[in-house]
Amino acid sequence: MTEEEVLSEFRACEALLEGHFKLSSGRHSGHYLQCARVLMNPERAGRLAMALAQKLPREIRSEIDAVISPAMGGLIIGHEMGRALGKDAMFLERPDGVFHLRRGFRLEPGAKVLMVEDVVTTGLSSREAIKAVDEEGGEVLAEVSLVDRSGGSVDLGVPFFPLVAINFPTYADFEVPDTLASIPVTKPGSRAK
Repeated sequence: MTEEEVLSEFRACEALLEGHFKLSSGRHSGHYLQCARVLMNPERAGRLAMALAQKLPREIRSEIDAVISPAMGGLIIGHEMGRALGKDAMFLERPDGVFHLRRGFRLEPGAKVLMVEDVVTTGLSSREAIKAVDEEGGEVLAEVSLVDRSGGSVDLGVPFFPLVAINFPTYADFEVPDTLASIPVTKPGSRAK
């Protein structure tokens, strides 16, 4: 799937939004990719997961024991990646502000894990999720995401394979340009910051 084909999937379901958004990372942006909306159609979600699976090098794909994603954003694409790879899909939650496996999910010691996210901006959530897998006894081999918003600069500590890289500018609270600051802020993500 080409980058333009991926963006066409977002446009087709009105998941590429413009306005003033406060991202889960805490940064501001004039654009937001609503992955929940692009994933609401199971066939589309399956196509995107298959395209992500194809981005993984064969040597990594062959070692994966389980797929894990952070709740909330990674749930659907994580489940679809599990289906695409024929592996169990689990998710991490933050009941106390720190990621944990719950609901009876557990990893065998040394289990090789693929981390799956919807969007990566600063990589903070991904690094926290990777640390949680390590503390649960697993080893994250790589991460995939639908979207890399970091401009290719994010370092997750593991190989990273996004389906599409978007370079919409993001701003810290003190950097927001006047044109963006004049628009009411919307916080569409799932993580309170």
